[in-house]
Amino acid sequence: QVELVESGGGLVQAGGSLRLSCAASGRTFSNYAMGWFRQAPGKEREFVAAISGGGGITSHADSVKGRFLISRDNAKNTVYLQMNSLKPEDTAVYHCAGRPGPYSFEAEFYTSWGQGTQVTVSS
Repeated sequence: QVELVESGGGLVQAGGSLRLSCAASGRTFSNYAMGWFRQAPGKEREFVAAISGGGGITSHADSVKGRFLISRDNAKNTVYLQMNSLKPEDTAVYHCAGRPGPYSFEAEFYTSWGQGTQVTVSS
């Protein structure tokens, strides 16, 4: 199990960019697939992106494909979410999550979660 802390959220105008970071304290970080999920008020939690432990395989939700990019630096025990061309509908609390083994689109497969960081996109 790893401990995760997100940072990098904030307020940005539509069309702008943000980079979220998720720092992990565990010593087995490279064994963990990592994912990003988001949840807006009144909506269900939504899959955003995921990456394999070694970083060789990634997946992005259709709603963010071409705009967002997940990456990781195992030497720094950190996973990133680069968000470009932000839209008001991207406004949500963003959580990073991790699990041993392969990545998943489903939140229930992840065993470690960060506290979340707020992203607000104004029009």
